[in-house]
Amino acid sequence: MQKARLVILIVAVAAAGAAGYIATRMKPTTVVVENAKPQIKLQDILVATENLGVGAEMQGQMRWQAWPEDALADGYIKRTDRPNAEEELRGSTVRLQIFPGEPIREAKLIGKGQSFMSAQLPAGMRAVATQIAAETSAGGFILPDDYVDVIMIRQMNDEMPKQFTTETILRNIRVLAIDQTIQEDETGQKTKVGSTATLELTPEQAEILAVAEQMATRMTLALRSLQDAQEATGPGAEYLVNSPGRAGNVKLIKSGTVIEILGRK
Repeated sequence: MQKARLVILIVAVAAAGAAGYIATRMKPTTVVVENAKPQIKLQDILVATENLGVGAEMQGQMRWQAWPEDALADGYIKRTDRPNAEEELRGSTVRLQIFPGEPIREAKLIGKGQSFMSAQLPAGMRAVATQIAAETSAGGFILPDDYVDVIMIRQMNDEMPKQFTTETILRNIRVLAIDQTIQEDETGQKTKVGSTATLELTPEQAEILAVAEQMATRMTLALRSLQDAQEATGPGAEYLVNSPGRAGNVKLIKSGTVIEILGRK
């Protein structure tokens, strides 16, 4: 009897082993296929390490950063081309704002020893300074790259009541600079309104402004909206200028009175 039980146990174990073997053989084999990703080629380029505002001096605010070759653009400074660029650019002035992590391009910089203002001027234009005050400059809200109209105010007589006349002599003029500063005291930041604005003018407009300043009781800057900053300006106050060689009638200013000379060629 015991032998029969032993035989039955052996047969059961053998059957279980055979079933396990068959199950293992029938299980589908899972094949893991890894997609080979193409390797991205990188190059080191020079980037800014902090925010660099207009007029900032380049000292150590830059580092080399690995950059995908497919994303390289013209003007980026590559280490393979200029390994000493960090030292070469030291002392340069920022011409256009550069943000942290942005690739540095020399088109946004002014070389060491070069004039910042002359680099800001487009070809053929002039930078002319004019006196301003808080009450004549939109309460101190006029800033560089704003556009303004220049208004001349002059007194017509010395009698009482005094009479004044106003005229917009220049329209849609870009402000290049303004000597406005921000000072911090115990109560927080306070803006100190500057006394001089530097305007971007054509040679003819510079002459008009120079004459108007001699005639005017006061010059006022009127801030323009960004929406109409690109509108056509139209003619200015050319009659204020008396320059040799100009064709047409010439108007002279004498003691505040306009005198017209006809037929000047």
